[in-house]
Formats: sequence, C-alpha cells, structure tokens
Amino acid sequence: MRENHSLEFKQTITNTFLKTVSAFANFDGGMILFGVDDDGNSVGIPDPDSARLDIENRINDSISPKPDYTLSVNRRSNVVKLTVSEGKNKPYFYKGKAYRRSDTSTVEVDHVELKRLTLEGSNLYYEQLPYDSDDLSFHYFESALIEKLHIQHLNDDILRTFGFINEDKKYTNAAALFADKNDFYGIDIARFGDSISEILDRETVAGVSVLEQYDRAVSVYRRYYQYEVIKGVERKTVELIPEEAFREAVANALVHREWDVNSHIRISMFSDRIEIISPGGLPKGITREEYLDGRISNLRNPMVGNVFFRLHYIEMFGTGIKRIKDAYADAYLQPDFAVTAHTIGVTLPCTDRKPAVTSDEQMLLESLDTGMLLSSKEIAERLGWTKAKTVRVLNLLLQEKLIVKSGQARGTKYRRRT
Repeated sequence: MRENHSLEFKQTITNTFLKTVSAFANFDGGMILFGVDDDGNSVGIPDPDSARLDIENRINDSISPKPDYTLSVNRRSNVVKLTVSEGKNKPYFYKGKAYRRSDTSTVEVDHVELKRLTLEGSNLYYEQLPYDSDDLSFHYFESALIEKLHIQHLNDDILRTFGFINEDKKYTNAAALFADKNDFYGIDIARFGDSISEILDRETVAGVSVLEQYDRAVSVYRRYYQYEVIKGVERKTVELIPEEAFREAVANALVHREWDVNSHIRISMFSDRIEIISPGGLPKGITREEYLDGRISNLRNPMVGNVFFRLHYIEMFGTGIKRIKDAYADAYLQPDFAVTAHTIGVTLPCTDRKPAVTSDEQMLLESLDTGMLLSSKEIAERLGWTKAKTVRVLNLLLQEKLIVKSGQARGTKYRRRT
C-alpha cells in the first residue's frame, strides 16, 4: 500500500495532517491512516481511543467550516482511520489558508483555485459573477439573434433571460463574454509550415464576443482547408478536414474552457492536421471516459452553453465528441483527444492522409487485389508467412482502416479498402 492523491500515512499525530483535511474537504475527499509509516507498514498508535479524541478535537478547533468526516480504529493494528468527505461549504480553511492535494503532497491553493472554491461553495458559476464595467454593447450578439431566432431587436428582458443581467441590474461575466468588447482572452490561431518555427499566418481573436471568435476561427479554417472543384456544370466544395468536426471542436473549446484563466484557446494549423487546445481540464465530476463517450453531466459554463445551443452552434449538450467522431466515420485517420489536469485538446487529421505503413503492411496490402476477399490462411499462403504474423499485420491494418473485414469465425475474409 502506498500514499496517493487520496491516501496519506501518518506515523504520529501532529498538526500537519490538518492541511490534508482541508485539501480532502475541498477536493474529492480522502483518507488519512494514523499509525502507518511512510512505507505503508502498520506500526500502530499506543492509545488509539485517546488519539481518536485528539484528532477529532484538532479538526473541530482548527478547520473552518467544520468538515464532514468519520473516525474508526482497527483493534488488531491500532491504526486510526480518518475519512474526510468532499464538502459542500467550500472553501475549508486551516489557519486561514485552503489546501489541495498535488500527487502525494498537500499544497496551498492559488488565488484562482480559491475563487473557484468560493463559487462552488456558494453554488455559483464564474459566469454569474458581476462584470466590472457597465459599458457593454451587444451588436454582434444581436445580429446573431435576429438571424437565427428572428427577434426584432435586443432588449433587457432578453438579456435577463440569458442571465446577462443579475438581480442587482449589473452585467454578469456571461454578458461580457458575448459583448462586442471585453477583457477576456480568446483564440490564438497560427498556421505553420514545415515546422513550428515557420509561421505562415497568425490571427489572435480576443476581447470580442465569443460568437465573433467562433465565426472568425471558422473563416480561417475555410481559407486553408477548403477548396472548390468544378465537374461539368457543378461546383463542389472539398473539405480537407470536415467542417462539422472543426465547428464542434471550436464550440466545445469555447463552451467548456475556464474563463478565469488568462490564456488563449490555441488553434494550430498544419498541412496534415489541426490541433485545438483549450485551457482548463475536465469539468468537475466528469471522468475522461465519460467525456469521450459524450456523457457530459456538468457544464462548466452553462450560460455560454445555453446561448450556443439556442443559436444552433451546438446540437445538444454533450454530443460534440460524438459528432466529431461521426464526421470521421469513413476516414483512415481518426481524431485524437488529449485530456490533462489543465487542458483539453483534440487533433483533427486531414481526411486525404493515410497512415504510414511498415514494409510488412505494404506487402500484405499488395497481396490483396482490389475487390478480392481473401481469408487469413489464403493471405498467409500468398506471402509465405505464419498464421500468427498474418493475423498480427491484419489487425494493425484494420486499426488503421486500410482494409475491411467481413464474415465471422472461419468465414472471415479481408479486402483492401477502396
């Protein structure tokens, strides 16, 4: 047994454990075992019942507000277990400071994290906070409402409906995000050449309505990843990267980013792909698997999300990832999603690109005549390979979507993708 993000060992009882109590109450909860050394060995507490009372008194006297916790004693090992639940009345302070876990250590939260804890404890979102200026205009937002919702003009009642004006008749951060001018960071778009040292074009869209940020990002995308071809009397638009996937990725970045972070959404454009990185990790309470499956249950910015939904920039909450994947359903290369503690990223490959193949993969592809279905046994005989090697290379080519499988069990056959 080892210490981790939610487990800490204490061989003796000193006030240092109170920082960890604050951290567990502020984030995710956790457990502290008293009478266990740093290596995870149980050494016990001499008088566990007295120790239990001592721990309880220290918490009640030192942590404010009082956290939700339980204490128990293992009579065989004399180990005292303290279980701390994540609280609802955040932030939880020890000596006037709030703490969080960083791997196996406990550290003080920074001012941004403290603000978020305070909002969470008050059941508020950052968007709901009052903006520090009353000098806001909404011409870009109004134009979108007129075009898509067919309103005649924007008024205070509509602004209140969207949560842009609070009970004190002050503009909220949500209002500022959709205002023509604001103090928020935005999107930094860069088009690169053969390396990231070669910047061919750059456009930073910040301090303007998030709707304008979205539209200008789509405009840059169309400049470099769409072109028209004429066949007979028809003019057809060719998309090197599906526009639907790009739109969903940018909308997701704007709706789910952390707006209190002074950092741009980064859109990096290359000849073979687009990378979009949004500041802010996953919304609280959502796992990576739930995010990738589209099971979004907790929006970080529900007001921004509501506007994007009402204006049809997004179809439904939580379906963006699925729509991106669907846009690549028939593509050789698939989108790649990256989630870290502080960022969410997606890489959209060009659909005209195919994965690089090994010499063995190339030999197998050449053995498959176009349109011909062959079993793994027939392919192995053609190439003089063992069955194990043939199956291994076939599985690699299936993952790369370079071949197609049909049939089942002994009737399984393969053909080259046309």
